[in-house]
Amino acid sequence: MIKQVKNISITSCLLSLTLLFSGCKENFLDVVPTDRVSDASILSDSVLFEAYVVNRYMGTRLTDKEAEGTLPGFGRGFEYAMWSSLTDESIYNNDDNTWLIQRGQIAPENTGIAGTIWGRSYRSIREINYALANLAQVPMSEGRRNRLRGELQFLRAFRYHDLVRNYGEVVLVGDKVYELGDDLTNMELFNRSEIKAGIEYIAAQLDEAAALLPSDNDNNAWKLGRATKGAALALKSRTLLYGASPLYNAATWQQASAAAKAVMDLNKYTLYTGGYGKLFITNDNPEIIFGRLYAPGARHVCLEIANGPNSYNAWGGNVPVQNLVDDYEMMDGTRVDDAKTSYNPQNPYVGRDPRFYETILYNGATYRGSTIQTYTPGGKDSKDGPSNWNTSKTGYYLRKFMNDNLPIDNPWDVAGTQTWIYFRYAEILLNYAEAQNEASGPDASVYAAINAVRQRPGVMMPVIPAGLSQAQMRERIRNERRVELAFEEHRYYDVRRWKTAPVVENTPAYGIEIGRSGNAFTYKQKEALTGKSFSEKQYWLPIPRSEIQASNNKLEQNPGY
Repeated sequence: MIKQVKNISITSCLLSLTLLFSGCKENFLDVVPTDRVSDASILSDSVLFEAYVVNRYMGTRLTDKEAEGTLPGFGRGFEYAMWSSLTDESIYNNDDNTWLIQRGQIAPENTGIAGTIWGRSYRSIREINYALANLAQVPMSEGRRNRLRGELQFLRAFRYHDLVRNYGEVVLVGDKVYELGDDLTNMELFNRSEIKAGIEYIAAQLDEAAALLPSDNDNNAWKLGRATKGAALALKSRTLLYGASPLYNAATWQQASAAAKAVMDLNKYTLYTGGYGKLFITNDNPEIIFGRLYAPGARHVCLEIANGPNSYNAWGGNVPVQNLVDDYEMMDGTRVDDAKTSYNPQNPYVGRDPRFYETILYNGATYRGSTIQTYTPGGKDSKDGPSNWNTSKTGYYLRKFMNDNLPIDNPWDVAGTQTWIYFRYAEILLNYAEAQNEASGPDASVYAAINAVRQRPGVMMPVIPAGLSQAQMRERIRNERRVELAFEEHRYYDVRRWKTAPVVENTPAYGIEIGRSGNAFTYKQKEALTGKSFSEKQYWLPIPRSEIQASNNKLEQNPGY
């Protein structure tokens, strides 16, 4: 923030990158808004200042249908279309500005649901820099001051992480707080740093944050929702894993392996053993490292109505595609396309990886005291059922994250209580397995990490076969990430950093048509979303045209746009 701004909103006076360099727009009327607190008050009151820091975990609503009633956190989270519906995990039934990205039509003038990351990130960075610049003058104990400094550095690192993974080269602002009257014509203000510099900056910030942050939050209400040492190290693990990947080539696999091992060596987090599905509706469990809390009574779009089947009076939003369904192994460890598979195409949903049943609703699945019926003619969850405008285009519905104890009908004031998990221990184990395999090959520690994820209670999949080559283990790890982390906003970035997107994202988005005659079913693959397309420019998002223009065209656009 600018040092001499008259009033500062605790919830935010947010600015994009260009406004980062030109200051808040002010109303100079001599009327003090009743919803704002002066900067002098914030900087002289440790309680208000901490409230300002806490609000940096949130953002502002920048687009239609985003965060209705609940301010967005680091991403869109549960609201309408998920990030999965920009990948080969799902499609959004009613578009929600996702299809243009799936079809390769994204442009600087039309960014779909992906247009807020640049602006929100730099606005947040500006707010954080203001807090860091003024932290020393706020009256409080050194211990509390150090903790808030660690949180702010974590938050800034997270914003830069989001920028780098979406845009590649970004502008590194550093600690500078720009004020009205500063010279904004300097080209350095708009120079984008190499990806390696971005990765190194994020990692260094997280090292400093981890040294200042506590192992646990002392306030139970914020137990998972504020940064800890584990959260900082987990973000460093993901950042260096991305940095070591082929698209980035900005870190080493040894660095990525060591970063994941640092989280493991905390001996603080364990895999949840109460069942894969319950992991995502049990807000306080030992696998969660960092998450976004939702409060009962906060009116926003609830998962159950947003994604449930049409016969339940739900909207059938993010619907899984056949491509994902086919990548779930059989319970004996074989794949559906193996020569000696146990898969039966006439009974395709029997004997699959237990995580399949906790992630996807399919024809014949038990749900809320009834059975999913996507067959035709007559299936209640097909186009022949009620509310058929919400019928799944793929023949599947989303099961993961859903809490059956929450209502679908009129859920607004009681539902939406699940924590959105940003980091959990299973990701760290898979980060380690991938990085260590690339660094040293499939040694015993690689097997131990991936098998721990597969063998925990509630999953109990067979261990990975011994004697795999590095390339074979690489494919196993990648598929394990696909099914274990499905719908958790990983797939979009994984296929890009691996540079497999030209294959998987140019494969049609398939669904299934199920016919019924008596007690017999037939299964026919169909194309659920036409025109899927991926080109090289889509490794990175385009910077919105408005940002380029606001920089007087000094900000360089990503190639191909």
